[in-house]
Amino acid sequence: MLQIIADGLIIGSVVSLGAIGLSMTLSIVRFSNFSHGELLGWGAYLTLVASTGLTAANAALVAPIGPFSFGWGLLIALAVSAVLTALLALGLDTLLFKRLRKQGAITLVIASFGAALALRNLLLFWQGGVPQYYTQNLQIAIPLLPRSVWGGLRVTPDQIFVLTLTLVTVAGLHLFLSRSTLGRSMRATAINPGLARVTGIDPECVLRATWLIGGVLAAVAGVFAGITVQLRPTMGVDLLLPLFAAVILGGIGSIWGAVLGGLIVGLAESASVTVVGAEYRSAAAFAVLIAILMVRPTGLFGEKG
Repeated sequence: MLQIIADGLIIGSVVSLGAIGLSMTLSIVRFSNFSHGELLGWGAYLTLVASTGLTAANAALVAPIGPFSFGWGLLIALAVSAVLTALLALGLDTLLFKRLRKQGAITLVIASFGAALALRNLLLFWQGGVPQYYTQNLQIAIPLLPRSVWGGLRVTPDQIFVLTLTLVTVAGLHLFLSRSTLGRSMRATAINPGLARVTGIDPECVLRATWLIGGVLAAVAGVFAGITVQLRPTMGVDLLLPLFAAVILGGIGSIWGAVLGGLIVGLAESASVTVVGAEYRSAAAFAVLIAILMVRPTGLFGEKG
């Protein structure tokens, strides 16, 4: 039981970070961006390329940090990738979505489908279809509890790193949105864009910040997926449905709702592997989504219209 919960929290951490960016796009830009999942894939692979370049230039960056399977090269590469992925997200808006914004949400959704296909196939052409890994170092799971206690609990140091950094990232984003001027402007625009514009808030500045933050979070989520599982060019589309499930489950526009929704989706997928088999993971997550929406149609943290 405890192992299922731990595995679910690991999966949920990746889904939560990706879902936050998607939720911000839905609430501020006001359309369902189906290309958001591909930003996770690009962030993961940009980190791989940057890490390879850094470690080739300085072999000392390859050495693992303490008990982790990766070295400083990966962390530096993650910072580089976060910036590049944020610029990629902003570039998509500038070159595509901004030009179509006056055409309505349906046009934007269709355009995002096309952007997703283009990004996925470009990534496949660039990196090939063979799964890759950030490191070949093997990790042995650390037993935290004996098997006599609820079946025991074993986690790897990398998984602990992912959970910890997810909490730090979410807490930092919460402080930014609640304490900074730009963060409060983003929240005001999400609630009432017309009134926010009247009060002097620059909507274009808010939109740019939304894309940049969403790109950074997508890159971090993609790297976490690569650390805990593997890198695949299709990882973005594989994660897209869980991301949407987490956003809807938590309530559109709610940061903590996206986090909680992501954790619930992760727990549902983890439990389904043991109960009904790995092939029904997505179905189990959506079954939980439907059950909760029947009780609370606006999501766990959504506001009634």
